[in-house]
Amino acid sequence: MKRIFPILLYILFPMFLFGNNDMDSLLKVLDNTVDNYQIYSNQKEEKLNKLKDLLKITSTDLQKFELCGQLYDEYRSYKSDSALTYARVKLQIAEKLNDIHSLTNARLNLAAIMGTSGLYKEEMDILNGINISQTPELKAYYFHIYRTVYGYMADYTVSSQENIRYNHLTAAYRDSLLTVNPPSSATHIMVKSDQLTVQKKYNEALELLLHYYPTINEDQHTKAIIAYSISLAYHGKNDRKLEKEWLAISAMYDIQSATKEYISLRRLAFLLYEDGDVFRAYKYIRRSLDDALFCNARLRTYEISQMLPIIDKAYQNQTDARQRQLLTSLVSISILSLFLIIAIVLIYRQMRKLSAARKELSMANEQLNNLNHELSYTNAQLNNTNETLVEANLIKEEYIGRYMDQCSVYIDKLDSYRRLLNKTAAAGKIQDLLNALKSKQFIEDELEFFYINFDSTFLQLFPTFVEEFNSLLVDNDETQLKQGELLNTELRIFALIRLGIKDSVKISHFLRYSLSTIYNYRTKLRNKAVGPRNEFEDRVMLIGTSIK
Repeated sequence: MKRIFPILLYILFPMFLFGNNDMDSLLKVLDNTVDNYQIYSNQKEEKLNKLKDLLKITSTDLQKFELCGQLYDEYRSYKSDSALTYARVKLQIAEKLNDIHSLTNARLNLAAIMGTSGLYKEEMDILNGINISQTPELKAYYFHIYRTVYGYMADYTVSSQENIRYNHLTAAYRDSLLTVNPPSSATHIMVKSDQLTVQKKYNEALELLLHYYPTINEDQHTKAIIAYSISLAYHGKNDRKLEKEWLAISAMYDIQSATKEYISLRRLAFLLYEDGDVFRAYKYIRRSLDDALFCNARLRTYEISQMLPIIDKAYQNQTDARQRQLLTSLVSISILSLFLIIAIVLIYRQMRKLSAARKELSMANEQLNNLNHELSYTNAQLNNTNETLVEANLIKEEYIGRYMDQCSVYIDKLDSYRRLLNKTAAAGKIQDLLNALKSKQFIEDELEFFYINFDSTFLQLFPTFVEEFNSLLVDNDETQLKQGELLNTELRIFALIRLGIKDSVKISHFLRYSLSTIYNYRTKLRNKAVGPRNEFEDRVMLIGTSIK
């Protein structure tokens, strides 16, 4: 079903785009697209995994450089942290290749993704260190990055003087881009339409964009950008209806191309909020925020954070209003139902004779007694359940705290171990490094520490476990503790059973024993049980409770 939906969407979408162009129908398609965003993300991940697999088996630096470039391109609008990682790896490979074109291209990639992440100073430092005259074929990319970063800086500066300066620089690099890109290219169309929109020549921008849009074939990301540019032109013309339609089209293509760093859905959400479609606006703004956080697009996250409280408040107000309306309806129905019941009872009492009424009353009393008995039994079960829940919550809270603390400790230890290995490798002590990697001492020490921590935590929860467990055995020689031991292997197995882990496979993994060993220990102690052997582990589960 998940695979069929994108195909149907691809077939039906042109009907909305070139047919009646009904906004409600378009929004329904967008709703389905938003609901099925994970399908497109999964397709993106499959593509990324294939590229990563190729990178692992690639031997030459030139091929690695190309694959890192492809991974950077795929991650650029999907997950900026990963794009930044591959941009850096690509730069390292370029330095090995010692080719000026490769070096400049890699540096421009790194600068571009830093701008997306909001690292403007670092981006400008990289750009200022590039002599673009050595690689004139990359001028278009170089000018594009400068135009983008100055555009960002103009949008988010708090100084009007700086805003004017950055807008001037943005316009200058926009003009430079128009001179280096072929007039028929998508980049030229985008930049030219941007220039016309800034100059308020909206009709010229629309003529250019609407003529170019039908010529785009399979590039969904380009379709999304062009559709967004069209919406901006309609925004300038104050044509709200067409602005929303093209924003919806752009948002659909953004999601279908698994683009996480976008504007269209966020802008559409705010327009729908202004139109009173609060629930849909809230859905879209939440999707935009989740995608921006996933991508780590700081600017988009900041922009959404300015809007989200407004839409969220309106959404909560509408939700509260609906709840109040529902409550009012329920109260009204309850009152009417009460009157109806009273009327039925009065008619029933008038139609029945006194003897029949007494007989029914006697039967009602008998039923009430039965219900009281059942209620008492239910209350007893609830008390037992509550005790179990209190114990489960105590175990959960204790082990969660210990788990988080131990994770932190393990992270610190692993980091220390990593630094030690790094220091050994840096010192050229390869044999020492190999010895350290082959040694199991580190694992054995950590296992010993882990079991001590587990034992102490368990006994903190069940301080009388050892005594109560031994009382269940005819002969408790197997469970006698040595000097300094908190729990031994036999006790530790049944401690895990007391915590609800009864699967021998899981116990064997936890204690690092074979499955047959765990089975033998359980069988041996079960055979020494006081009372029925098949009830032994059930009685172990009652240790530490008031239920005996």
